[in-house]
Amino acid sequence: MPFLARWPEEIYALTRILFGLLFLCHGLQKILGMFGGAPAGMPTGLLYTAGTIELVGGALIALGLFAGPAAFVCSGEMAVAYFMVHQPQGLVPIQNHGELAVLNCWFFLLLAAKGSGIWSLRASGAAAPVHG
Repeated sequence: MPFLARWPEEIYALTRILFGLLFLCHGLQKILGMFGGAPAGMPTGLLYTAGTIELVGGALIALGLFAGPAAFVCSGEMAVAYFMVHQPQGLVPIQNHGELAVLNCWFFLLLAAKGSGIWSLRASGAAAPVHG
């Protein structure tokens, strides 16, 4: 779309910020019990490990501060979550309710590869601007 083609860096930055804030909310849910409380039945060690990655990683991604390394760690966490929690419940994400884990995993991997782009604190070498 011609209109959207004029704004690739801004759209990418807004997407990074949105994914970061949403991931941060998952961390707040696990660590502080916000937004409906921590998930039931999750082992305490796993709960706090995942919650810390989501809280810190989400904040770093939203700010664009060490976003590449943070996104790489968050991508790995989502891959582990998918294969430990979702995949045993069914073959494909639509069956096992793993769509969110897959989407987060692949977006964070893209972010780790491309960097944080504009509107970031750019504290790492991986945070170069996105060129469309």
